[in-house]
Amino acid sequence: MSEPARLRSFLAAHGGGGEAVIAPIGRVGVRIVVVGTDGAYCDAIAPTVAEAGQWCEQAGIAVADEWTRELAASVSPRPADRRRMAGTGR
Repeated sequence: MSEPARLRSFLAAHGGGGEAVIAPIGRVGVRIVVVGTDGAYCDAIAPTVAEAGQWCEQAGIAVADEWTRELAASVSPRPADRRRMAGTGR
């Protein structure tokens, strides 16, 4: 499955809409974080900002210029996400 198709599938499973933020992460490339209407989120790594923008366009995802207070507040991490972010590895 292509990355745009995977992102489209994610949105379909999480409210049908959402918003993305694209951020460079160094030599690895660019991280796309997509927040669904229901607060679930996923990410993808693209080689360049231009390609990340194309993926979002192909998936029908609006791209925010930056993380806003409203967008950050809409994210609803699951318990498994919280454990992973805390570095427990469980």
